Amino acid sequence: MTTRKTYTAEFKRQAIELAAREDVGPIRAARDLGISTSVLYRWRVQAQKAGTAAFPGQGRVTLTPQEQEIQRLRKENEILRQEREILKKGSSLLCQRKSLRFAFIAAHLKEFRLDIVCRVLHVTPSGFRNWRRRLASTRKIQDERLKLLIEDIYEQHKGRSGAPRIQAELAAKGHHHSVRRIARLMRDLGLYGKTRRKFVKTTDSKHVLPVAPNLLDRNFTPETPNSTWASDITYIPTKEGWLYLAVTMDLFARTIVGWSMDSTMATELPLIALNMAVSRRNPPAGLIHHSDRGSQYASQMFQTALRKHEMRCSMSRKGDCWDNAVVESFFETIKRELVDGCVYRSHEEAKKAIFEYMEVYYNRKRRHSSLGYLTPLEAECQATAA
Repeated sequence: MTTRKTYTAEFKRQAIELAAREDVGPIRAARDLGISTSVLYRWRVQAQKAGTAAFPGQGRVTLTPQEQEIQRLRKENEILRQEREILKKGSSLLCQRKSLRFAFIAAHLKEFRLDIVCRVLHVTPSGFRNWRRRLASTRKIQDERLKLLIEDIYEQHKGRSGAPRIQAELAAKGHHHSVRRIARLMRDLGLYGKTRRKFVKTTDSKHVLPVAPNLLDRNFTPETPNSTWASDITYIPTKEGWLYLAVTMDLFARTIVGWSMDSTMATELPLIALNMAVSRRNPPAGLIHHSDRGSQYASQMFQTALRKHEMRCSMSRKGDCWDNAVVESFFETIKRELVDGCVYRSHEEAKKAIFEYMEVYYNRKRRHSSLGYLTPLEAECQATAA
């Protein structure tokens, strides 16, 4: 029996705001978040009508004439969007020889219509077809085409990926090349992935609350989804002060299944993340929930929630961050790939960036070496299909 997915009000609000961005739009936002466009449009209509009291119903929403007109205009504006994206990615090619422009077109045929991209780059579709027919597969030309693909992936991942992940991304698109070759071309282009940083201890375990034994015992590779979850809390600097982030991770595929953000590190912070994970996954009884010995996780409120959901509580040994290394590694990754070098003006600005990173990028696009360079979504889909 398939369990119907449910989403929190915060998730819906952030999804609507993501879809409203000019560089994203509702269609791309829905695809990146793994939901249908009709669901996203319904949430938007509910938010417009009810404001903060939105999202009470589950029924189908009929688009108004005004929204139908908006949809029609969006279709008409698709050509303008493609032209803007082509100029953004390939404007430097306008002063280059035609072979480089043709190589760009070949690398982006699945993304842009041929007539549009040819018009923007001042070449003809027939010229492009003739170029493809007479193209000699020399190493130099292949390298130039591969550089364009590498630059495109590097930009999509916002400079976060090194040669191994770019190799996996290329392989997923049908382009199989060695890491050594990709690393050489990245050096030629001056592209480098972001380096790792050290763990930082943030847990305060100086309390008299009861703690649980370490049932996880560093077994970070469970055999099935929704059998072992791990949680932790970290902080993100903003100009309004610290923004605290609590996450719940399914260790099977390193998927972030629950999260919450607030300006204070209260007991409710990890509890909200846990409740989000339960509402999205509906896990079976007996799931192991692992965390550190922080007062939020040892509190009566949190322990009562674990018992309610029939979860087995597991806690790290005192002062040992390696007992929860996978979640610690996620925090290191998000700070290295997203936070470092950014100055968030407000908590709300940081929330939007973190939401998009976790839900759009990390769960669905970022390839993990521990998963054989699959994304968490791909790893879970393979497991459920087996």
